[in-house]
Order: sequence, then structure tokens, then C-alpha cells
Amino acid sequence: MADVSVVIPVRDDAVHLQRCLVALSQQSVAPLEIVVVDNGSSDDSAAVARAHGARVVVEPTVGIPAAAATGYDAAVGGVIARLDADSIPPADWVERVQDALDRRPEAVAVTGFGVFRDALPGLGWLLAVLYLGSYYLLGALAAGHHVLWGSSMAIRRQAWADASSRVHRDRELHDDMDLALVLGPGARVALVPSLLVGVSARSLRGLPQLRRRLDRAVRTLRVNWRDAPPWERWAVTLSRLSRRATHRVDRTSHTS
Repeated sequence: MADVSVVIPVRDDAVHLQRCLVALSQQSVAPLEIVVVDNGSSDDSAAVARAHGARVVVEPTVGIPAAAATGYDAAVGGVIARLDADSIPPADWVERVQDALDRRPEAVAVTGFGVFRDALPGLGWLLAVLYLGSYYLLGALAAGHHVLWGSSMAIRRQAWADASSRVHRDRELHDDMDLALVLGPGARVALVPSLLVGVSARSLRGLPQLRRRLDRAVRTLRVNWRDAPPWERWAVTLSRLSRRATHRVDRTSHTS
């Protein structure tokens, strides 16, 4: 059993949650616990969670930021992993999460990749590369470091404890991007493409949905840039990279 708590926020999404929990029941290494945060569901999402042995935590304030934060606060594992209700993790996902952080002791969080499993045939990977590639690239440019993707990510418990009181629980923000920005460029976030999950393409359907996601991204950046503008974030990142390069040169010169 891995020292990993898996947190899943859900609101009226019992069908997708069922599939996600079935996938988690088939893991090569079982998680320590599964925490499903019922965010004001009117369907049987909570009953589905309990039927699969998950611990249900209630967060009445509607919005993924509040629900995710409540789940992280409730988690007891040394690693807090996050899936969305529509995520379908492969059988070794929990094992890969633990291994990704074990191999990167300097990283406080890791973030993965996905494929849109219900897109038109042949488009699942292409859409994922375009969408997530743009998200990660533009997010890194804006933040000065990697951002997180809530459908497949994990954070060390201590890092969350340090960030919990500082994250913004506004429903019109992207909670995953916000958490990465709050962690800041001084805390390393690693992109690990092998943390691959299947996800629904529903978040890409329709201009209103895309516009809302873009508005939330702008709002998330604006809120966090008030605390630390991008040029300050990049200054920290470049300084960190410079120190690492110097350390690497020093090690090479000492061994030659």
C-alpha cells in the first residue's frame, strides 16, 4: 500500500465517478485512502463513493477550489494525489505517483498528462497535445515555473500544509493553476508525462465553456500576480536554475 491519499472533488457526476473508482480499485499498488469530496451533489455521487469504500467529505461551498482544498485538508497520506471525477487512471497510476516523487526528492508536486478518451476517433491524442501543451507552455510562461493539472497531479502533504491558508477558494478560479502559483517558483513542480490518465473532452465542448475557462485562467493569474508579478517569479526561477548549473559545473570539475 502506498502512502498516497487520492482526492476526488465531485458534484452531480456519479456516472463518471463510478468509472474512476472502478479504475482505482484495480491499482497495482493500492492507495492509502480515497477521499471523495461531495460538493453539493443532488445525484447519488456520495452513495457511489461509499459503495466503493471511499471516505466522503462534504463541502457545501460550491466550486472546485473549495472542494479540492477541503479534500486536501482531510487527507492523511504523506502524498496527496488528485483526480477529477472523469479521470480514468491506468492500473499503475498510484504506483507511478509514488515513484515520481520518490525519484524527485527536490520536487514538492508533480503533474501529469492525459488523453481525451471520448473525442472523435483519432483526435483524442491530438486534442490533448494541443490543449495540455498550450496550457503547460502558457502557464509556465505566466508563472515562471510549471503549473499543475487537476486531472492527474500530486503534492507532498507538507507542501499542501504550507499552502493551505494561502490558496484562493474562489469558484471562478482554476484551483490547480492557483495552487501552483501559490507554491511559487521557489518550490519545484515537476511535469511527469508518464502520469497519464484518460479524461472526458467535455471541458472543450462549446464556445461558452472555452470562454469560461479562459476567463478563469485570466482571473487566476491576476489574483496571484498581485502577490508576485511574473517578472519577480522569473527572477526566482532563473536564479534557481543558475545555482543548479553552477553546482553541476562544480561537481564536474571536482570529479575530473
